[in-house]
Amino acid sequence: MTRHWPARIRGLLTHEWTLAVLIAVAVALIINRGALTDPAHTLPRDIWDPSYHAYLLAWGGYALRHDPLGIWHFNAFYPAPYGLAFSDSLLGYAPFGLVGTGQEAAVLRYNAVYIGAYAMVLLGGYALARQLGLRPAAAALVGVALAVAPWRLSHTGHLNVLSTGGVFLSLAMLARGHGIRWLATPSPGPDAGRPAGPYRPGWAFAGWLMAAWQVSLGFAIGLPFLYLLLGIAVGGVVLWAVRHRDELRRRAWRAALPPRALLLADLAGGLVLTVVAMLLAWPYLRVLEIYPHFRRDVGWIQIYSPPLAGLFIAPAESTLWGHAQQAARAALAVPGEMARLPGFALYALAVVGLFVSVWSVRARAGLAAAAIVTAVLTLGTNGPFGGHLGYLLLLHLPGFDGIRTPGRMIIWTTLALALLAGGAVGAWAQALRASVDRARAPGPAGGRPFAPARSRSGPALVVRAAVLVPIIVVYLEGMGNIPHPEMPPAPQALSQAEAPILVLPMHEVTDTNVTLWTTDRFAPVVNGGTSQTPTEQLQVREVVATFPDRASVDHLREIGVRSVVVLRSRAVGTPYANADVVPIAGLGLTRQVYPDAVVFTIEP
Repeated sequence: MTRHWPARIRGLLTHEWTLAVLIAVAVALIINRGALTDPAHTLPRDIWDPSYHAYLLAWGGYALRHDPLGIWHFNAFYPAPYGLAFSDSLLGYAPFGLVGTGQEAAVLRYNAVYIGAYAMVLLGGYALARQLGLRPAAAALVGVALAVAPWRLSHTGHLNVLSTGGVFLSLAMLARGHGIRWLATPSPGPDAGRPAGPYRPGWAFAGWLMAAWQVSLGFAIGLPFLYLLLGIAVGGVVLWAVRHRDELRRRAWRAALPPRALLLADLAGGLVLTVVAMLLAWPYLRVLEIYPHFRRDVGWIQIYSPPLAGLFIAPAESTLWGHAQQAARAALAVPGEMARLPGFALYALAVVGLFVSVWSVRARAGLAAAAIVTAVLTLGTNGPFGGHLGYLLLLHLPGFDGIRTPGRMIIWTTLALALLAGGAVGAWAQALRASVDRARAPGPAGGRPFAPARSRSGPALVVRAAVLVPIIVVYLEGMGNIPHPEMPPAPQALSQAEAPILVLPMHEVTDTNVTLWTTDRFAPVVNGGTSQTPTEQLQVREVVATFPDRASVDHLREIGVRSVVVLRSRAVGTPYANADVVPIAGLGLTRQVYPDAVVFTIEP
């Protein structure tokens, strides 16, 4: 029996999905090779949003170890409650936070998850395309197009936006579980030639679980995904009813139902997803009750709505288009949310895929409609009739009043375009294989073959090499110049100051560093940097503009702050520049001067 183990191991290592995972990881490492230079001290793009997301990963692990029920009330934004619900929580990554402590571990962990997010998108896109029926090369194009779309370069500091691999893996699993296939199985195997099926309840249940995990990362991507799944489910039921209307008319519908195991898997999986979504939504609803100014109205959406030209403009980080489109990008009010180019090569391949494709005409029409509709949604208030026939319709759906960035709907446009492009590449590969087969076929009866008899490996390699060309073109267009700045170390005084702590100067951007600095002990800190600012922090910002004085010290004492840490390097040019010598007599303060900070301790 043991003599079979080498063959089994060799078969496992050379299995398509083993190779797919390894290649996805390898490509993700190549794309993000800059992160490998000093992964414990540098962050991709900048030290602002990435440092906050690194903090969120660390907080998740800390809370799981010490207080799982209090995970939503983290140490930042003291004394405001539900701080984790001020932005996407990234809770799905919390288990990674169980490994390591402190700033270096947090930065290293972030870089590992960051690279893994790219690998998941590559693998998820490939898996979805393969399940729908594309051969490996065409499916690889889909994965690459999703992972390196130029618009993603503007979000290299937003882990919550980059983490879409769970979307594509979930759709692939659900499609596999329900036997959904747009093409007959293209490769040899027990299911070869089957346009659909067999049903696999286990895969369906896994797909629902993957969807729940994706939603746990945040609602910026998760909310549209939930509505997509709801639409697919309702559409599937309607389609089933139409196809089996005769059975329904005869009241013989039970015989037309899918297997009971699949129905149970869908029921259980859908229930898990619903419960997870509701549990995750509750803190956000509480936040909106406590801080009604967090709601996003049409004015917010208008600020971040890309113009139509934005669908053809790449971010500044794009190697190929960044400099060439500098003038066009300067006309965008918020380039980071408005430069939404999925790729000119992808556009071209998708257009070809409308006319020449392995997909059916119906599938092509559906993908084209999906691309157009989601592109219109991406435009926000710049869509038809000021967005009233587009994104603004979504505001009638629960949850969308908490999202301010319609441009991120480009994710779904990119998926539709990638599948259209994959169909075109699949058709091209088929034509190449047919051409090779014709060249190898015998001539007229009794004549010589057009090609000498030899192994098919040569022509097969030619076909494979040829279909790599569009993949390489799409990959190269998506490359960018992403800086990896070093994250400054935490000031020594911060780890020694008595908590709760206020760090000055305060700012929603620089406060992201402060939160990461607290990962050594997660001491309560007033600072916290997101696009949402709670009332408590607004009050503190207003009061401490004149710190140290009677009003500011009294307010800080009232809310329980024990230490105020003034960062000397960041205080230059601010009212706190002379913190080491400013008079404090009679204020109930003591002062200690450090090389990098001045610490004021507030007496009870």
